[in-house]
Parts: sequence; structure tokens; C-alpha cells
Amino acid sequence: MNSGMSRRRYLALLALCGPAAWLNTRDTSVMAQFFQQGRGRRSWRQQLEMAIRSGNSLEPCTARLHYASHVHWYIRDGYRHCDSNDIPDHKVGRFPDRGNPNSIRPQDFHFRMPLQPRQAEHLMALENRIDFGVGLDGVPFDPGTALFWENKRNSIWNFDILTGFGNLGADASHAHVQFDGTYHYHGVPTQLIKQFHGWGKVTLVGYAADGFAIYGPWGYADPHNPHSEVRVLQSSYRVKSGQRPASPDGPGGRYTGMYTGDWEFVRGHGDLDAANGRFGVTPEYPQGTYYYVISNQFPYVPRYFRGTPDRSFYKQPPRGGRRNRNGPGGGFGPGGGFGQGGGFGPGGG
Repeated sequence: MNSGMSRRRYLALLALCGPAAWLNTRDTSVMAQFFQQGRGRRSWRQQLEMAIRSGNSLEPCTARLHYASHVHWYIRDGYRHCDSNDIPDHKVGRFPDRGNPNSIRPQDFHFRMPLQPRQAEHLMALENRIDFGVGLDGVPFDPGTALFWENKRNSIWNFDILTGFGNLGADASHAHVQFDGTYHYHGVPTQLIKQFHGWGKVTLVGYAADGFAIYGPWGYADPHNPHSEVRVLQSSYRVKSGQRPASPDGPGGRYTGMYTGDWEFVRGHGDLDAANGRFGVTPEYPQGTYYYVISNQFPYVPRYFRGTPDRSFYKQPPRGGRRNRNGPGGGFGPGGGFGQGGGFGPGGG
């Protein structure tokens, strides 16, 4: 066992993920991979140990990046566009940190989303190959992780970093860094909201890949009355009761919330639907709209689309419709996205 892992954490992980895999060195499950040296950038063992060592605490956002932030929002041909270098104009955690070995680097993103989004007939599940949306600061919302039981990348047994079993180095904005330097949100973008003086208010934080707006965790108690109390909205997900299926169908052990498959949607359990959204009025949409919510509880960032995501949000090939790194636009002001011509609200108003 790695000396950096305490016996208590070792036994806790064993209990959470199920015991069977530890008994067979030829097993390809999470636990067997935990002991084996990986061939990629970082082995399963290293990643799981990193997640556990990182604990549940979030890294404080005390670092100011030496890269300039460039983000440009505009409307063209029925679409809302966002050109971004993925560098936020607010403080971030100090990366690399104890749970994340990667450094933030500028990216070349061009996202677009329909200006008049439409609901699809059925919900579409978010896959790891798609970014859910993009913040007003040009930073993607991407809640999935690369850690899967048995490395089955399309399964429901995806390790979730914000449910209390290690956070993979997330900072106080519930964000961390991918191996290619992409800074991205897994939950409430705390520093972005504070930058907009939106704490405790109904605050627009971005747009989803299908074009619907994304708000922070607060909303009106009566979704159709802007004069009603503003409060934190609750998701309608809860941890399942009982035991996970055993190998080869699942990792075994009791449901705890460690994996996305540990959670179930219960209609009416909270304020939001299965896509972590609802219909209602907002400051930007006084006539009402469907909008998503970044919640304080699972799923944090929604795991379903109400509409159809634009291809520019697919990560490969290439992620964000890559553009020249130092392209036009940037900043917060006229033509820069957060001001005149920025295009927030219905029809860009």
C-alpha cells in the first residue's frame, strides 16, 4: 500500500467500492487497477490515491493567473457565440495542487449555441465527450471525470469529485484543471458569481450547449413571481438505498454517492427537474424561460440536456471549435461580451 494513504482511508475505499475486486489480481475492476501500474499519463492507482489524499476540502482561490483573459460574446446568424481562451478574469486555486498535477494554460475555444433554443422530445444524457455549457467568463462547465469503474467510459459508474470522496484538487469555485491545461467548472462558479456581485441573487452564470440559460443556485421561491423570496434551489436527486450490483455489472458495496450511478431522480424531492432546471422568470427573461441551475447538491452541473447541444461543445475533434489563441475580442465591455453587444437575454437583449 502506498505510504501516503492511511489505513482508515484504505479501508473506507474498500468498503465503498466493494471487496470482491481486491481478491483477484487479474480482475480489471477499479480495485485491481488501483494496484496496477497504468500505461497512460497517470495510472488508476495514482488517480484514486490522489483523489483520496486530496480530501474533501476545496483549495482557496488566491492565485491570479499571469495570462490575460480573453472572452468575446456576440450574436450572429441566429446563434449566440463565445470566443474564449479559457482564462478567467478572477482568482483561482494554486494549480498544480495536492489533488491535481496540472497547470492552467490558454485554450482556443469557439462555442456557439442557438439564440432561440427548443426543447427536444426527450432528455439527452450528458456524455463525457461533451461540455455541458460555458460560463460568462468563457470557462466550460464539464462535470464528468476520467475515473470509471473497470474503465468503462460509458457506464454509470463514474467517480464524482464533489460528493465527499475526494475532490481531485478542486478549488473554491468547484473547478480544476485537465491534463491539457483546460480549467473547467464541476459546480457553483463561486468567484464568477462574486465578481458579478451576484451572491444571494438570481444570477446568470452562462449558457448551456443547447442554448438555454444557466443560473447560480438561487431562484425565486415562486418561479413565476419575481417579487417572491430568493432562496437556494434544491435538486431532486438523492442517494439510492441498498447495494450496488456486484461485478461484472457494478462495483458492489452500498450506495454512497461516490459514483454518478449511486444517485436517483425523485420527482418533487426538490425544486428542479431531472435536468436540474425549471421554467420561470429571471431578471434577463422577465417573460419566463426554461433555465438550468448549478446546484449545491448532486448533480451540481446538470447531467441532461432539454434541447440539442451544438457540435461546438463536443470535445473532439476539436474541442470548442478551436480558433487562434489570440483571436479578436476579449474583455468585459462594448464588443467584449459583458456589455453592449454582448447578447445576454432573449434575442441578445
